[in-house]
Amino acid sequence: MFKKSYFIPVFILFVLAMSCGETPTPKPKAYLRLSYPEAQYSTVNLDVPFTFQKNNFSNHVGLKKMPGLDNYGVNIEYSNLKGTIYLTYKSINEDSKNLIEYIKDAQNFTQKHTIKADEIAEQVYINNERKVYGMFYEVGGNAASQSQFYVTDSVKHFLTGSLYFYAKPNYDSIFPAAKYLEKDIKHIMETVNWK
Repeated sequence: MFKKSYFIPVFILFVLAMSCGETPTPKPKAYLRLSYPEAQYSTVNLDVPFTFQKNNFSNHVGLKKMPGLDNYGVNIEYSNLKGTIYLTYKSINEDSKNLIEYIKDAQNFTQKHTIKADEIAEQVYINNERKVYGMFYEVGGNAASQSQFYVTDSVKHFLTGSLYFYAKPNYDSIFPAAKYLEKDIKHIMETVNWK
């Protein structure tokens, strides 16, 4: 009887001692810490009606003539990031009637991502000095393209761009690369010069 009376208090003290400690706190979301080189830009002057600056970290720029008068596709590949920025240039008719169609197509293309996107943030871009006006779209979530834009001079030139990765969209996995390339896309918008 003497042994049993000590067992219960010792057991209770043991349980209390084990339960003491810091109160658990929830941890914030974590992302992979991937480091990319600081962006160094150079001007790309292809046989197209515009110039722009690209990040030297990209390893290939491809150009192809598309159907239609003065329509071009430019691909800026980042094989280390398994991604490509696709640029599409279209000329505007003299009466500017196709400009509205081009803008609607660019906006509808972005809105198609609402099925998988968590959000689509829009940023207006205006540069009166270079006559470059447009919109940048940041697409959050597991959408196929995380960044898109269009710019125009409203008279002769119209350029769209979008970012795609060569992988199934998983926003958590591609987030660091998407943010890095988002800066490159904005830099392309900011450095477009019409010829």
